[in-house]
Amino acid sequence: MSPSTTVPARALLLDMDGTLVNSDVVVERCWRRWAAEHGLEGDAVMKVVHGRQGYATMAVLLPERPMAENLADNKRLLAEETADVDGVVPIAGAPAFMTALRDLPHALVTSADDALARARMGAARLPLPDVMITAESVSASKPDPEGFLKGAAELGFGPEDCVVFEDSEVGIAAAKAAGMRVVGVGPRAAAHAPTAHVDSLEQVRVETAPEGGLVLHIG
Repeated sequence: MSPSTTVPARALLLDMDGTLVNSDVVVERCWRRWAAEHGLEGDAVMKVVHGRQGYATMAVLLPERPMAENLADNKRLLAEETADVDGVVPIAGAPAFMTALRDLPHALVTSADDALARARMGAARLPLPDVMITAESVSASKPDPEGFLKGAAELGFGPEDCVVFEDSEVGIAAAKAAGMRVVGVGPRAAAHAPTAHVDSLEQVRVETAPEGGLVLHIG
């Protein structure tokens, strides 16, 4: 990536875990415990867990299990994750990044449900956007593009006007399927051909464009 990359946009759509909030320690605790309960190898589980709703991860790992059991198990796991915020911190640069977006069109688009999103954003001391697309808002998990398309629509912009910030393979796939450009954040994102990539949000500067919209300075 060029150190002087600039990306124009009218609105930003932001994933949460791994993008704004580092919740890896909690995800590891809860999902490795779940893996042990089901006789699965923890490292293998952690390779597929990021970015998806829990029931979708379970469907990948336990393909023969009825979806009703996945949904019930996911509800229990969500409650565990929501109650456990020990070690949840902001991604480097996230506080300043969110402050810069305060008066600009942006939305949270996360595979977490509303309660988990509020718990983790609160633990990281990050402001909640006015528009939040959570697990309750969609009928399909990432990599389906539904969440990003809904976020754009609620903000009043087309896919071509939006830039997504994502860290996971399935999140980047969802953004691309929605027809949106995507800034990959962190080590997980680098291998999945985002439009641009940063190690952390410290490498992103947001500027209001004179003609409206915004410009991202990346690098």
